[in-house]
Amino acid sequence: MDTFLKFPFYAKAALLLVGMYVLVCILSQAQDIILPLIYSMIIAISISPVVNFLIRKKINRTLAITIVLVVTLLILIGLVVLLSSQASRLSESWPELESKFRAMFRQAVMWVSECFNIKVTKIDSWITNAKAQMFNNSSAAIGETLSTMGGVLATIFLTPVYTFMLLFYKPHLVEFTHKVFDGKSGNKVDEILKETKTIIQSYLVGLFIEFAIIAVLNSLGLLILGIQYAILLGIVGAFLNIIPYLGGIVGVALFVAIALVTKSSEYVFYVIALYSFIQLVDNNYIVPKIIGSKVKLNALMSIIAVISGAALWGIPGMFLSIPLLAVVKLILDRIEPLEHWGFLLGDTMPPMLKLKPIFKKTSSVPATKT
Repeated sequence: MDTFLKFPFYAKAALLLVGMYVLVCILSQAQDIILPLIYSMIIAISISPVVNFLIRKKINRTLAITIVLVVTLLILIGLVVLLSSQASRLSESWPELESKFRAMFRQAVMWVSECFNIKVTKIDSWITNAKAQMFNNSSAAIGETLSTMGGVLATIFLTPVYTFMLLFYKPHLVEFTHKVFDGKSGNKVDEILKETKTIIQSYLVGLFIEFAIIAVLNSLGLLILGIQYAILLGIVGAFLNIIPYLGGIVGVALFVAIALVTKSSEYVFYVIALYSFIQLVDNNYIVPKIIGSKVKLNALMSIIAVISGAALWGIPGMFLSIPLLAVVKLILDRIEPLEHWGFLLGDTMPPMLKLKPIFKKTSSVPATKT
């Protein structure tokens, strides 16, 4: 007869905290291995329908995967070339932009000095000390930058290899997943895999379509306003739009900074109005219609995920946090014992008028006559 140990709540909480600590340590220390795998899984799930289509057309599996990967890499290379050409224009005019930034910064220092009655020499000394501290830490920063670049290069070279292997061994991996579970739960696992794969594909495709639409809207709007480097800013703003809330703040700040340097001050209001209109269209039409509400995450959990991803993996963690959290929510929603955690991540606030009070009113008992 099987016996199960029943742990008290504090013991379960301690085990959960220890498990989370070990998981975070593993994710942090093994990021050079885990990040390429995550990128590869996302790419493999996204292009898997095209590979399956070519296989159904009697094309060899290896050749089909190779064709799709080459086309995908060519599209990515074209995007990088476009960004590089725009960035080269920015680098050519950087000295002029730098001089304008310095003039604006000097005006800001004078304004702060007049408004807060602080001597300009004192503000300059603060800035000088900050620069000295920055240069003192430059050696460590250079070493960290080289390490980061090494990780980026490793990710660039490993991701296509991992993607090819995942697509090639997909039937083998699916069969392994079935063998892990017994016959009773095998059908449930198969259902979870199929539904999760379908929704993840639709979510990733929708996310890419949203990125393309926002990039076009940003670029066209900035071109109409006559802002320099409109295409580069439009694409960068679309990338930042993937990061909820925080990405939007950084994006509009970038647009405003370039408008201040390259145009007159009234263009700041034009840029803010343009960005507000695009965000209105994105939040009320693009996201509900294209991405859908099946993986809608609430704002609190999204911000926590972005901050946690940045603390764990830096900039890649910020971009991967929302797709990974959406995948986790999809899986939790389809596992009955974990549905409440999926509800916690979702954005399904019940109407306040339908909420039942926790404490019911006690009926008044009439006093007995003596």
